[in-house]
Amino acid sequence: MADEWVFPKGALMAGKRGLIMGVANDKSIAWGIASQLAAQGAELAFTYQGEALEKRVRPLAESVGSQILLECDATNDDHLDAVFDRLKTNWGKLDFLVHSIAFSDKNELKGSFVENTTRENFLRSMDISAFSFVAAGKRASKLMERGGSMITLTYLGAERVLPSYNVMGVAKAALEASMRYMARDLGPAGIRVNAISAGAMRTLAIAGIQGGRGLIATGREWSLMKEDTSMEGIAGCALWLCSDLGRSTTGEVVHVDAGFHVVGLPDTGGE
Repeated sequence: MADEWVFPKGALMAGKRGLIMGVANDKSIAWGIASQLAAQGAELAFTYQGEALEKRVRPLAESVGSQILLECDATNDDHLDAVFDRLKTNWGKLDFLVHSIAFSDKNELKGSFVENTTRENFLRSMDISAFSFVAAGKRASKLMERGGSMITLTYLGAERVLPSYNVMGVAKAALEASMRYMARDLGPAGIRVNAISAGAMRTLAIAGIQGGRGLIATGREWSLMKEDTSMEGIAGCALWLCSDLGRSTTGEVVHVDAGFHVVGLPDTGGE
């Protein structure tokens, strides 16, 4: 089930094993990354949450030869323990972790952040979208005795105010800060921790945001390259960060958005 944008098959990730958390379907960024890593020789394990997602993820995992597919609620410590215990039993070590998990009540992403954000959803959003990376990273690090790489997925709403992002922007900001502190703590063990800030794409995540299509169109119009963010670019960035090519890079938020993040105002061609 290789996609046309996947680089030619190679051995850049040969002998490396990693866990992919957060694949929703064949259009999700996590799957794009997984496809690229598998094409370069990586052995992958996947997690899913719930029967509905299992039905989507299982055939994808099987298409890249994965032998490990585990249910995991990222807010449940017992689930997380079971996942990493299984990886320790089956593999003994882990070379990389890809975290692409986020959630917030979509009804609280529109309108006023101040008026519409509830304590319950604020805490839930932070737990699922930010702390889950810390919790998974803590367990993954125990299996990275010879070093490794961890990456998470973030978005520009962590840095700037965007419409219909609200509490998710706050959660992504916490995720980015968590990534930096994780990079500090785990760096002496040879473990690199980074984040990819991907531009708006047609995924389930963007579908949950009011005006999501507008964000994609604006991203294309305002970007320096005047093009949509490509899955090839995001997956290529992940491949770099997860492979030995990414040595000496840690604590970074790498923007893959065709240059959209640097624009203050679009160039209208006027004087």
